Amino acid sequence: MGRNNRFGRDVHGVLLLDKPQGITSNDVLQKVKRIFNAKKAGHTGSLDKPATGLLPLCFGEATKFTTYLLNADKLYMAKCKLGVTTTTGDQAGDVTAQLDVPRLSHRKLQSVIDSFRGDIQQVPPMYSAIKQNGQRLYELAYQGKEVERPARAVTIYDIELVSFNEDEFEINVHCSKGTYIRTLVEDIGNKIGCGAHITRLYRNGVSKFTSDQMVSMETILERANHGNEALDDLLLPIDSIIGDMPQVTLNGAITRYIENGQPVMVPQAPTEGYLRIYNENHDFIGIGEVLDDGRVAPKRLVNLPSA
Repeated sequence: MGRNNRFGRDVHGVLLLDKPQGITSNDVLQKVKRIFNAKKAGHTGSLDKPATGLLPLCFGEATKFTTYLLNADKLYMAKCKLGVTTTTGDQAGDVTAQLDVPRLSHRKLQSVIDSFRGDIQQVPPMYSAIKQNGQRLYELAYQGKEVERPARAVTIYDIELVSFNEDEFEINVHCSKGTYIRTLVEDIGNKIGCGAHITRLYRNGVSKFTSDQMVSMETILERANHGNEALDDLLLPIDSIIGDMPQVTLNGAITRYIENGQPVMVPQAPTEGYLRIYNENHDFIGIGEVLDDGRVAPKRLVNLPSA
């Protein structure tokens, strides 16, 4: 999945990294990119510095499809502490308040948590990468500034209370893109009346990718001792990003039209939506969109060297 050149290798594919704790998503991306000696790479949605778990990294032509993972649903596990709030909403921040935790039953806490299911409004935290007036919120936060932030709509598809013991609880969350679990936990604590923050955040799902597919930094470093081929074996193919899209296979002549940017009629193709497109050798060539007249138009194509 990679070729050498003087600016780095042309590496193409997806690495499902188990992000270590204590490093930013961008810093770990740059570290892995150097290990692979990859010319181009990007991540698909930041995990906070203290957070761990699934961070898909896209290399080469796979970076054309990062939007599909950025916009995908996510799964998280969060361990939380009631009665203590912090500047960042997690264990990395300074304590801002400590309040007594009211007597809570498992049922009462479950009832509060259940109230956050469905479509909700969230005010993004100041310690976030969202830009406002051209400046990232966390840059303002580090200057001791706080600005008004408009609430945003997010969806909590499912939230499960896994465990609860006095002032600590653990939840599993299935949510839409743009959801801040730190904010969710703070809002739960505020509804109880004592505040709360996250003590551990772990992402175990992005779209169809799950934590049991992850690769650790230790494995990457070990593979690096055995050369580029051993590293490239860790990568999933580009089309794994969109594996739940319907697919069509084109013959040689139709493939050339698509590659030249022209819509084509494809027998037995779906009648609407986006499609994975393959050539007659079953090589992935990109994504197409079904037009109103039934033709398939190229939407985003890969540019891979011939074998």
